[in-house]
Amino acid sequence: MDLSATPMRRSPLGPKWWHTATIYQVYPRSFCDSNGDGIGDIPGVISKLDYLRKLGIDVIWLSPIYKSPMDDNGYDISDYRDIAPEFGTLADFDRLVEEARKHGIGIMLDLVVNHTSDEYPWFQQSREATNNPFRDFYIWRKPAKDGGPPNGLKSSFGGPAWTLDVETGEYYLHMFSRRQPDLNWENPAVRREIYAMMNWWLDRGIAGFRMDVIDYIGKQPDQELIKDGPHLHDYLQEMSAETFGSRDILTVGETWSATPGSALLYSGRDRGELSMVFQFEHVTQQWDEIYGKWRPKPFDLVGLKTVLGKWQLALAKDGWNSLFWGNHDLPRAVSRYGDVSGYHVQSAKMLATVLHLLKGTPYVYQGEEIGMTNMPFTSIEQYRDVETLNMHRLHLDAGLSPEDFIKGANQSGRDNARTPMQWSAAPHGGFSTGVPWIEVNPNYATVNAERAMTDEQSIWNHYRKLIALRKTHPVVVYGDYQSWLDTHPDLFVYTRTLNEDRVVVIANFRPKAVALTLPSELQIEGPCLICNYGPVQRLGDTIELRPYEAIAILDQG
Repeated sequence: MDLSATPMRRSPLGPKWWHTATIYQVYPRSFCDSNGDGIGDIPGVISKLDYLRKLGIDVIWLSPIYKSPMDDNGYDISDYRDIAPEFGTLADFDRLVEEARKHGIGIMLDLVVNHTSDEYPWFQQSREATNNPFRDFYIWRKPAKDGGPPNGLKSSFGGPAWTLDVETGEYYLHMFSRRQPDLNWENPAVRREIYAMMNWWLDRGIAGFRMDVIDYIGKQPDQELIKDGPHLHDYLQEMSAETFGSRDILTVGETWSATPGSALLYSGRDRGELSMVFQFEHVTQQWDEIYGKWRPKPFDLVGLKTVLGKWQLALAKDGWNSLFWGNHDLPRAVSRYGDVSGYHVQSAKMLATVLHLLKGTPYVYQGEEIGMTNMPFTSIEQYRDVETLNMHRLHLDAGLSPEDFIKGANQSGRDNARTPMQWSAAPHGGFSTGVPWIEVNPNYATVNAERAMTDEQSIWNHYRKLIALRKTHPVVVYGDYQSWLDTHPDLFVYTRTLNEDRVVVIANFRPKAVALTLPSELQIEGPCLICNYGPVQRLGDTIELRPYEAIAILDQG
């Protein structure tokens, strides 16, 4: 990817640079602390650029670094055009962009425009009086007849989505924390301010935007319609025209409500609103119908294959898939889908193989490449996440035992992904010389980047090989996807085909050996692209896969 020219221009059709790219998400607070205050920062990210270059990363997605009171760890922004002091300065950010470019890496910012912090100057003025010019920048409503909230909308973090402002006697809407008031996207002045801010960052040379809960911006709160409102795509088309539409950048929208059909509205070739979206159907289909992620269902491989396959086929000819196991809101992939007690390395490599050989752009969440695991918290006092703390109170009020809640939070809570990056076996995993803002996972002595980089058979080196395959084998990027043995309870089998090249991928998701009789179409011989045990170069009529074994063989016709 050549990031030397700014702005970069987008060709209307054809291959995109981000088709062969791999994105790495950095959660700045937990990545690398350069000054010993226990909080990761921008200079810390700069210090690890060589690490990311060696891994093969093309773009760093930074979770929010804007000025913020940190009620929701930066997703509550109080100044869109400044950097939170704990992370550094605007000069530090500009240096990050420049140094990353020298390493062939672009910087993608987290764009949080559904809401701001309640400390944002717009909101401070908005709540001064009902006739203040900024009142309409946010969503205010009069109380219901009984004096309560205007309607029954619930916050994603628990409790009502409306908070009463005593001074003006009206309620404001917040779909997340009460300290994150929702912007009113129906107001053209709001949209103009947002677009001006986006262009300000684009002109600083960034490579793209990840768009937080972007499916919320078209909400119709009076109808209790939050996601996929009637003007959502009008706003996104306007945004594209006013900001990034003429620039060759990457844009990905976080869309929990997306379906294969609506994903094409976002990223279909003829519409061009966004490069791609994050869809979460493979995540939510494993949640409990009542308690959601706090009481996840047992892992269902057939269900997972069904969802991933559906999305592969739906966006095969139009649009583009984003590929991910984890992010800052999700549990650690190897803890959720693998086996950290018996087959940690093998299962982590298997999961990477299955994901990175699908069609789409892969995203690696920090620490995933070394097999970081969920955190074994024992007390609610160890948690820092506002969602977890709110849900703890609500679930206990509803009769769930503290032990059951902690069990669920340890499986699915957001702080699992937010424990500090484990760089070495030094104190605090080499993350900081001070006391980290949240505890380091105690397994850092054995699970760390320094150790992984020196081991040719490590999870880190497996990721590095997969990332390189995407850059050297067009079939991995553009090959057609076909699933096989869809109802097999233990194995994930698929092929990727481009012209004369075909890759056969077979992965065992179980901690036991699994024998398989292969269809004649999959009985091939060829070079082994990647494996997590020893190379396999021939697939006969029968094969026995070892626990969590994954193989990919290239059949060149």
